Amino acid sequence: MVPSQVTTFSIILYVLESLVILIQSGTTVAALCKEWMNFQRLSPVEMILISLGMSHFCLQWASMLYNFGTISRPALVFWKISVIWEFMNFLTFWLTSLLSVFYCVKVSSFTHPVFHWLRWKILKLVPWLILGTLIASCLSIIPSVVKYHIQIELITLDHLPRNSSLIIRLKMFDQYFSNPLKMIGFGAPFLVFLVSIILLTISLVRHWEQMKEINTKDSSMKAQSTVLKSLATFFIFLTSYFLTIVVSFIGTVFDKKSWFWVCEAVIYGLVCIHYTSLMMSNPTLKKVLTMQF
Repeated sequence: MVPSQVTTFSIILYVLESLVILIQSGTTVAALCKEWMNFQRLSPVEMILISLGMSHFCLQWASMLYNFGTISRPALVFWKISVIWEFMNFLTFWLTSLLSVFYCVKVSSFTHPVFHWLRWKILKLVPWLILGTLIASCLSIIPSVVKYHIQIELITLDHLPRNSSLIIRLKMFDQYFSNPLKMIGFGAPFLVFLVSIILLTISLVRHWEQMKEINTKDSSMKAQSTVLKSLATFFIFLTSYFLTIVVSFIGTVFDKKSWFWVCEAVIYGLVCIHYTSLMMSNPTLKKVLTMQF
């Protein structure tokens, strides 16, 4: 059981983190939209960042509405907001994975024909890949929509005996269909991200060894190191977030009600750090961030 003081502190911290995330994501969208209006174009990275900004903004609003709304009313009343929150989570995972893939393709020094083809095509593919992340997120959210409809159906069937075959089938469908597919929905972009960061790390180590042999450094080595630092932050964020989701699906490892606000504060603290790292990795956003603080 978590002391009430810790819960109160966690709620205050969560609110402050939410405000920071809303300001960060809103600033990102505003700054990049201004950049687009001034120059009539956006780089592929900026396209991904503006998509991430909108995703984080909507995600945080959905999180706050759901978390505080369910304090006074049943969670099922807010199932639509919960679905929006899960959709934005899927989208954030996919967009972060897409950003890691883009960095891997552009910065890595692999000479395989596939990488040459990707480097040639990636600039044109980014808008379509962003559209693909939207489609993948829509598909990933289907189990959650079905799950909430099942829960609503179970409420309407409350007059039936608990051992009713219909109720048993609906509960089994919820247990063996919804959660596993949801895990796949989160696991797929996480796997893509892991592959990208592993490949980029291998490329950096190989290039570093080559430069060490000839006792020199070049700009590509510096670029790889900078990108790897950014991806390391992404890795910590995504891994922590993914493990939190896995724990929530496995079962009651701890008292969820007691630790809920503590977990929320930790998760969105990681989101703040992650988003600050994203802003610092882009020259336009870095300039805006330094002007604000």
